[in-house]
Amino acid sequence: MTTETNSGSCCGTGSCSSNATIDVQGVGVTAIYKVSGMTCGHCEGAVSQEVSDLEGVTAVTADAKTGEVAVTSAAMLDEETVRAAVDEAGYELVGRV
Repeated sequence: MTTETNSGSCCGTGSCSSNATIDVQGVGVTAIYKVSGMTCGHCEGAVSQEVSDLEGVTAVTADAKTGEVAVTSAAMLDEETVRAAVDEAGYELVGRV
């Protein structure tokens, strides 16, 4: 399990590792969201951690290169709930892909 915390800023250089994944159980429905502002592995980890804390989420995979976050949950999540988690991590949810 990958866990990283957001210190409020990111390296912004794109030199960090990528594709942070948090996998709790890996079952349910998957939705893909576009998130702006992710540039590195730290960004991916921050978004993944916040979204994985949402009730019902079983897996999160964030990819800074594509700006996409795949969220697997027991049931489809309310987009505003996901938006709030992404905002808490310091990034902007553009919408569902």
